[in-house]
Amino acid sequence: MTHDDRIWSVLPVPAFELDVSGLVRRMNGAAESFLNLSEKRLIGKHPNVALGFSLDFDDLLARVRQSEGALYVDGVNLRLAGGDQREVNLHIAPLPGGEDVSEGYVAVLNPRNGPEALGQVQGAKSAARQAIGMAEMLAHEIKNPLAGIAGAAQLLSMSLPPEDQEMTDLIVAETRRVVALLDQVERFGDLRPPERQPTNIHDLLDRAWATAQLGYASGMGCEKLYDPSLPDVFVDADQIQQIFLNLIKNASEAADNKGNITLKTFYDGGLRVALPGGDQAHLPIQVEVIDDGPGLPPDIAENVFEPFVSGRENGTGLGLALVSKIVTDHGALISVNSVPGRTAFRISLPVAKSQLHPNAKP
Repeated sequence: MTHDDRIWSVLPVPAFELDVSGLVRRMNGAAESFLNLSEKRLIGKHPNVALGFSLDFDDLLARVRQSEGALYVDGVNLRLAGGDQREVNLHIAPLPGGEDVSEGYVAVLNPRNGPEALGQVQGAKSAARQAIGMAEMLAHEIKNPLAGIAGAAQLLSMSLPPEDQEMTDLIVAETRRVVALLDQVERFGDLRPPERQPTNIHDLLDRAWATAQLGYASGMGCEKLYDPSLPDVFVDADQIQQIFLNLIKNASEAADNKGNITLKTFYDGGLRVALPGGDQAHLPIQVEVIDDGPGLPPDIAENVFEPFVSGRENGTGLGLALVSKIVTDHGALISVNSVPGRTAFRISLPVAKSQLHPNAKP
């Protein structure tokens, strides 16, 4: 057994290796346990066939091939033989070969649930709802005295000499920062379903960029690569615009407000996601927010959509968690592909049923 084989065998997270054509080459023990499948049953098979991924695995490999970097997808469902289901965060990366040519791929599954957790799901959901409700109530109660503190500091500053106003300005700035954090907590705790209606996706992107350019993205450049033939999406406009605002803010902060952002839209008629009960959701409208910043820090890349995970000093780690929550509430899909110099968040959204795109299949 080689050194590489020993590392592979003791790797604590489920993982499998693919050849250049996308077929399973080997699988580690953690994956065998998690999927309740032997390695022999998967070798030489396509992941979509063997593991019932809720999205097109070939499309994911094509993205990795094109970018030559890792791809992270949050909240992927697997449908196994016998009806068992798993939910995972998926990480796919190319394996380096000779002369900078990939010799295959490795896919890592970060479990979000599993057989060992099924008996605790309902209790966990109930506890989560209680915790969210408590956080929302505390956020509301804390904001009231903070408003009083900020107002008192502003009144006090009016009677102070200029050299002493720095402290009152600091009080006002910090109370506003805390209020902004509490606003995020309240939005994260909003359990109401999206109020969907047919919406022009380019209007939402334009409004989000116009808002961002007046503040945190004032120094960023923007290129808009829109497909003008796209039909309306079926979404909650305010919530989806919040996604774009959060993604643009993250990009501008990562680049110290000195980089470039690309807003891109296109149609992918083949993208479908499996739903509980065997149905499928059609998510043909693709929106990408791309920046040329330093990329996601490797130590947080796999968990970037989890609450309180942040790559910035004093970051709250709630922005992308809120993005993931909104996407999940819409039955949509978000993925991120990040390498130094290019980070692309892609959101896949449903089309309004009353409209068809020229490239749509009947």
